[in-house]
Amino acid sequence: MDRRTEWKTRVDAVWADSTLNNAEVIDRIDELAAEWRDDDALALFEKAGARDSAGLEAQAEPLYRRALQLGLPESERAQATIQLASTIRNLGKIDESIALLRDELDSAPDGELAGAATAFLALALASRGDALEATQLALLALVPQLPRYQRSVRAYAMELTAGA
Repeated sequence: MDRRTEWKTRVDAVWADSTLNNAEVIDRIDELAAEWRDDDALALFEKAGARDSAGLEAQAEPLYRRALQLGLPESERAQATIQLASTIRNLGKIDESIALLRDELDSAPDGELAGAATAFLALALASRGDALEATQLALLALVPQLPRYQRSVRAYAMELTAGA
């Protein structure tokens, strides 16, 4: 097992440990991140996530931005984008959140995290007061899972914003 894989296994173990409180998760993730350079994108991403999950969005935001700027592997890049968008939505930067999520969906419409990006986009739209568009997105995301009524639900969902 290479060094990065072993490190990631230890990071995953911290996230899986339900006995840790938020401060302990941050401390443990920070300890693991310290094993890498200060400009290690994956370490910054994990530090951001620890703060984000603890409700410390203002601390998480610059870490997410720096990790994305430095470049992350695709899976972590998509996660960081979605998590940053959620974080900045909570910080009141709703239009930027929507733009990030739309860009993510445009670049990877069938990506592994497209469903998550869609869900967070619907939340951001609802936060902005665009409840009809948020509902439309949620309904359209569900259409492929419906055993019946796909055509009807798709048509009704499209009607929600037809007059806008």
